[in-house]
Amino acid sequence: MRVAQGELEHPATVALLQQHFDSMLAHSPRGACHFLDLSGLAAPEVTFLTAWEGETLLGCGALKAIDAGHGEVKSMRTADHALRRGVAAALLAAIVDAARAQGMTRLSLETGSGEPFAAAVALYLCHGFDWCEPFGDYEATPFNRFMTRAI
Repeated sequence: MRVAQGELEHPATVALLQQHFDSMLAHSPRGACHFLDLSGLAAPEVTFLTAWEGETLLGCGALKAIDAGHGEVKSMRTADHALRRGVAAALLAAIVDAARAQGMTRLSLETGSGEPFAAAVALYLCHGFDWCEPFGDYEATPFNRFMTRAI
């Protein structure tokens, strides 16, 4: 597996992100989705990463700078054919490395609640994230949850 920065415009990446967007909208109440669209993922404060096996896309994830020392994990998604192969863990490790390289000392994330988000929550807990209060412009709702960790 190779994790690389970029490839946001690759057709396989666009398709995987569309699947991610559709899934978030299907499993979230109206107004509770906080994913970045393609233009948001292309913003200068976002580092977009992809995982590949040869020419096959395995997954993607992003780091969004909140401020000089704080970043947010965004758009983590593993392709269906690559589930349970360590793709999300590899992407998360690359996001942590990118955040450290940018001088960040904290990573946070917002996620949903319920069964559709259970695997993601388990991944983050396994990698040192813990529950926290809302950060940035987020507001707490019965649907969303927040996690953070020092890096």
